[in-house]
Amino acid sequence: MLVPIFTLKLNHKINPRMVAIGKYDGIHPCLTAATQAGKVFIHNPHTRGQRPAAQRLSQSTQDSDISLLNINQAVSCLTAGTLGPNTTGHTLLVGSQTNLLAYDVHDNTDIFYKEVTDGANAIVLGKLGDIQSPLAIIGGNCALQGFDFEGNDQFWTVTGDNVRSLVLCDFTADGKNELLVGSEDFDIRVFREDELVTEMAENETVTSLCHMHGSRFGYALANGTVGVYDRTARYWRIKSKNHAMSIHAFDLNADGVVELITGWSNGKIDARSDRTGEVIFKDNFSSSVAGVVEGDYRMDGQIQLICTSVEGEVRGYLPASKEMKGNLMDASVEQDLIRELSQRKQNLMLELRNYEENAKALPGVSEGESKMGVIPANTQLQTALSVRRATESQRAHIELNISTPNETIIRAVLIFAEGIFEGESHVVHPSAQNLSGCVRVPIIPPKDIPVDLHIKAFVGGKTSTQFHVFEITRQLPRFSMYDLNVDPSAIQPTGKVTFSINDRPQRVVMWLNQNFLLAEGIDSPDIIFTALRGGGLLKINMQPSGEITLRTDDIDLAGDLVQSLASFLAIEDLQAEADFPVYFKELRATLIEVDEFHSVHQKLTAAMADHSNYIRNMLVQAEDARLMGDWRNMKKRYIELYDLNRDLINEYKIRSNNHNALLARLKSVNQAIQRAGRLRVGKPKTQVIAACRDAIKNNNINALFKIMKAGTASS
Repeated sequence: MLVPIFTLKLNHKINPRMVAIGKYDGIHPCLTAATQAGKVFIHNPHTRGQRPAAQRLSQSTQDSDISLLNINQAVSCLTAGTLGPNTTGHTLLVGSQTNLLAYDVHDNTDIFYKEVTDGANAIVLGKLGDIQSPLAIIGGNCALQGFDFEGNDQFWTVTGDNVRSLVLCDFTADGKNELLVGSEDFDIRVFREDELVTEMAENETVTSLCHMHGSRFGYALANGTVGVYDRTARYWRIKSKNHAMSIHAFDLNADGVVELITGWSNGKIDARSDRTGEVIFKDNFSSSVAGVVEGDYRMDGQIQLICTSVEGEVRGYLPASKEMKGNLMDASVEQDLIRELSQRKQNLMLELRNYEENAKALPGVSEGESKMGVIPANTQLQTALSVRRATESQRAHIELNISTPNETIIRAVLIFAEGIFEGESHVVHPSAQNLSGCVRVPIIPPKDIPVDLHIKAFVGGKTSTQFHVFEITRQLPRFSMYDLNVDPSAIQPTGKVTFSINDRPQRVVMWLNQNFLLAEGIDSPDIIFTALRGGGLLKINMQPSGEITLRTDDIDLAGDLVQSLASFLAIEDLQAEADFPVYFKELRATLIEVDEFHSVHQKLTAAMADHSNYIRNMLVQAEDARLMGDWRNMKKRYIELYDLNRDLINEYKIRSNNHNALLARLKSVNQAIQRAGRLRVGKPKTQVIAACRDAIKNNNINALFKIMKAGTASS
């Protein structure tokens, strides 16, 4: 049984997912974590009594081994590592919703302090692609930004939604790191510098990512799912009712392959095999886990797995010794495993007995024997998918029709599908009066992604008490919520995207048949759909010259169609011209609002500075009056101070609301750049995103819209 080799009780609470280990003097590893009231603590038991307080750093009154770093803002992420080429030790990086601080703990100095308008929700430090120097990469409001050791902005791109997790990993096995980004739109995106390589769709917000080895990485979702991917293939995943607070890769059983270590919100720590997801070790804290890191904390040459709880408890575990290999868990866990296997054996024995009873019964003998669930040999499960438009009683949906070809009935249906049903599963259990050989299930996909429907149906005779379980998998095409029936009076779309391909029309027809739910196959690439999710029309037209025009007012749909078609036809670079008048008009209004919010922000900041000066003067006058015994004047000054303070608080509330509104508008602008990029593929996409950013930096709004429409910066 594996037990901790050291346990510490730190008198500071720890913010979840904000824990790191840094060697700030180049030698001694120090546990670093964000704590309450905008502070970061640094636990250094190695050099006691040698730390003078200076600038931001101060000694903790509760623990002599802890130094406190005042950030004076709510910390949103932190990490430590090598940033500069000539630094003695590691650099501490602390992100908030408005700033990024790079701090030299050893010399007690700021390396740089940068304003980041998009905030910093997640941070990672390391080398990316061909960029020579290590970068501190932060993910914020739909944007990714990388700073070098001088605070220069070396990398910037946009992503689909607010970033929640980042990790660097050689995903493509080319010897260079790619950036993996987990976001609130449930996607894991892979960037080779500012080029999007691929994306994997999950079914919840991606809260944590960690590199395992090679191109393999672990991930955690907000719904309690953890798992492992190797490139785009998912090896395994498990789901818990608790939330995964932190994941980390560490070889705990000393077999030469790292395990996925997960810290949970109920205080549990478990280690799972990277190949199967099987639990090989678990332990419990009395409170939620805050973070899991690794380091040689005892300075004895052995790396320990270090787990921390939100209450400040720290435990260190050494990898298993040779004698303990394969036996990391205590006896009670083994008892649980034996109990579970016994239960499984009982279930299998019961199933075998049912099969034996069925084998004895001859078909069509007596009613008693038909209860055993004997069904005709030609019984099979048939499925059909069809598009259903909205009615007065029901929303527009895809109808899944499950039926049998004979007199048998379907007693119950279980459907497992990611991202469609709450809890990922749906059960249909018709009442005894409504039993038949056909079950219809309405399915409403929330967005355009292909989904595998894993269907299990209980099939038997009308009087059966035992049923046969039929299993079948059916794929829902990516663009299934689009109907070929078009209302003649429907408003024609004004938005369009046009591009040219060097492929035959038949290949586009193949793509349409595979990606749309069509009752009968089509033979022409010229087609009109009605979008059932948002209304409006989608027109697809292809000229003999290879020019394709997609007409829709939904810029997201246009981007999805371009990316899907380019992937199907294996197009690496695709230039396109686009015009979405309605969307661009909204974006222009948003950009005007951004300017207004910026000017209001500056005025409020100036007003607050003036008020602060008044308060300073007033306080001096009030104290002078008190020392001179002039109570009347003192009272008058303090009343004025009270009024000024109230005005300051009100101004702060206005400034805070203004800042939140500004962030929402900036997110819309970043998403607009991302959408304009998705209308292109490969290099043209990267060029559009970079050119859009330059136009915004130079406040050239007309150039921004030209780039979004034409695809490249016009001369």
